[in-house]
Amino acid sequence: VTTFKMPEDFGSVLDKQVIGPTTENLVKSDFPAQSFKPKVQIAFQGLPGQSSQKIEVERRRRLYLTTDIAQLLASKGIDSNQLMPRHQDLDNMPTIEEKKDPVFPIYLPLKIFDNDECDCRTPEEWMSLGLEPGSHNRKPVPGKALLPTDDVLGHEDPKNQKLIYKWIDVGVLDYDKETELYLVHKTDKNGLVRDEEGRPILNGGITPEG
Repeated sequence: VTTFKMPEDFGSVLDKQVIGPTTENLVKSDFPAQSFKPKVQIAFQGLPGQSSQKIEVERRRRLYLTTDIAQLLASKGIDSNQLMPRHQDLDNMPTIEEKKDPVFPIYLPLKIFDNDECDCRTPEEWMSLGLEPGSHNRKPVPGKALLPTDDVLGHEDPKNQKLIYKWIDVGVLDYDKETELYLVHKTDKNGLVRDEEGRPILNGGITPEG
C-alpha cells in the first residue's frame, strides 16, 4: 500500500498549495503586533452610525503609518540635521554682515523643549507594548530616533561637526527613570532588531547571565 506514503519533501509540497488570499501576517517582524496599535479613548461599542473602537484603532494605525516625522519637520522648514547641538567652530563663525542663519550656533538640547504633559502613554506603558500575552520576554517597541549615521564617531563625539543626523527606524529596548532616556537599537535592512549574532534582542538586551 503506497497511498499513505508521505513524500520526503512534504514541506515543499505544502508550500506549493496556494488556495487563495489569507489574513495571516506574512511580514516577518521582531515587534509585537499590538505595539503598532494607537491608544483610542472611545467606547468599545459605538452607537448606531458611529465607528466602534476596533475600527477607529485600525483607521488611526493606518494614518500614523503614513506620516513621517522627517517630512513633517521639513514641511515647516526645519532641518533635522541641525537639531543636535554641535561644537562651536570659532574659525568659521559667520558675522552679522554676512547675514547667514544662524549667526549663533544651536546650543540648547531638545530636552529643554520637551513637554510630556499631553503624552498619551507613560514610558512604562510604552515599554509594556513589547510584552505579548502569555510571554515573559519583552520584545522591542518600534520607534524613530534622531541618530548619527556614523555609529563609531557618534559614540565617540556626538557633537562632532562632521556628523550627519537623520531620523532612523529603531527598536526601543529599555527606559531609564533616572536619566529619562530610552535605550534604542537601529533596525537592519529588513527592519529587524538583531544582535551581532543575528538573534532577536529581548528584555532590553539583558542575557540570563546578567
